[in-house]
Amino acid sequence: MNRIARAASLVMALFIVSRVLGLVREMVIGAQFGASAELDAYLAAFRLPDLLFTLVAGGALASAFIPTFSERLALKDIDGAWTLASKVGNLLLLSLIALAALAGLLARPLVAHVIAPGFPPAQQALTVELMRWMLVSTVIFGVSGLLMGILNSFHHFLLPALAPVLYNLSIILAAWLLTPVMGIHALVVGVVAGASLHLLIQVPGLIRQKARWTPSLSLADAGVREVLRLMAPRVLGLAIVQINFIVNVFLASHLVEGSISAMNYAWLIMLLPQGVFAQSIATAAFPTFSHQAALGQRRAMQHTLGGLFSLLIFLTLPSAVILILLRQPIVALLLQRGAFDARDTQMTAYALGFFALGLVSHALVEVSARSFYALKDTKTPVFIGVAAMGLNVLLSLLLINPLAIGGLALANATATTLEMMALLWMLRKKLGGWEERRVFISLGRAALASALMAGLVFGLMGLWPDLSLQWRALIFGPMAAGVYLLLSLLMKSPELAALPRMLRRG
Repeated sequence: MNRIARAASLVMALFIVSRVLGLVREMVIGAQFGASAELDAYLAAFRLPDLLFTLVAGGALASAFIPTFSERLALKDIDGAWTLASKVGNLLLLSLIALAALAGLLARPLVAHVIAPGFPPAQQALTVELMRWMLVSTVIFGVSGLLMGILNSFHHFLLPALAPVLYNLSIILAAWLLTPVMGIHALVVGVVAGASLHLLIQVPGLIRQKARWTPSLSLADAGVREVLRLMAPRVLGLAIVQINFIVNVFLASHLVEGSISAMNYAWLIMLLPQGVFAQSIATAAFPTFSHQAALGQRRAMQHTLGGLFSLLIFLTLPSAVILILLRQPIVALLLQRGAFDARDTQMTAYALGFFALGLVSHALVEVSARSFYALKDTKTPVFIGVAAMGLNVLLSLLLINPLAIGGLALANATATTLEMMALLWMLRKKLGGWEERRVFISLGRAALASALMAGLVFGLMGLWPDLSLQWRALIFGPMAAGVYLLLSLLMKSPELAALPRMLRRG
């Protein structure tokens, strides 16, 4: 846990910086474009490049490559580890170039018939143009994703965690400085430049680790085949997730203008605490999980998981309650300026309330899925994920008519919650437990403190009904967090003491 604590404190700090910059990015984009048809086209254009990256070089590759690469490092086979990295990297680059070229050729019919058939012709043409440029970033991100996995395997987290910071800064500067001249195309410039910086920042880390690249390519290599074997079910699961996103864009393209943009704003606000807490902790824990699994240290994994689950619940449950309670004030404070008007605030807050219902589940899925990957079991979380995302699509179809974008957000929260429950149940069977009693006691304390916090803040909000939305967020947001921390202190929550210890160890 000490190594995870040190790594997580560093990664969490940089995740906070990255997420804050992500919010600044959305604030700048919102002020320039609001929830508009142009921004809807830009977000729809992301879907195919994101699909290719995720399937070939995203979470699928990381979940398969890191355990295989880490196993060679644990066995002191340094030459074998770098040979594996070279072969996987060469195969990855060639695959992404070929797929990006094919996607560029087929962009027009895909947008017209699969991604955004509800768009008018001019908006579809803009989506196609933006998509073709963004496919360049897919190739760059693919290589960068592999480099992140290599450095994380060496327990080097600084440069990989800095990469998203540079990516966000690039888009912010492009949106701010180039939009008056280039319009929505400025965001594409920011994306491609940001992807390049995302890659280049990691090069010094590879030099420090004395990386060795060889121009070799072999599908017959045992290590490459092991990575591909572990990737296969994960690719299937991620394909279903991406298909769900495409279904959401497909459905939302038939709703009122700005629906895709409003959903995206709400999703990103919900991901702020999820990224700061869950992704940072999961990223730091994954190499340790892989090392413990390689050495057969099941009891150590149980103890690690129990502590991480408890801490994530302690952090994300009150975050979800605050997002639901103050959804409209938070959106107004963060985004309502420039082209982003009161209508956009209402649409975004409406979706945010439903997305926030799944925040805790998203956080626990992030860590529990990685524990399966560390055990080289990619099939179980994938099969569960496929079922959950299938349910997500079904619920989206059922709920979009009565609830519009709120139905799409509620479908996501419901499916993710069921996915989390299934993962934890199967993990208990596979690992022999994850200190369930400890976790449920933490859940009870966090739920009680969150309920008391919500009741008190809701009552106080009623005493000042004339406050503007922005002032409600500024006053009652910090108040809610302070009340929760005070109640946790009175309840002697061990997670409260774990936070400063984690930071001190960093």
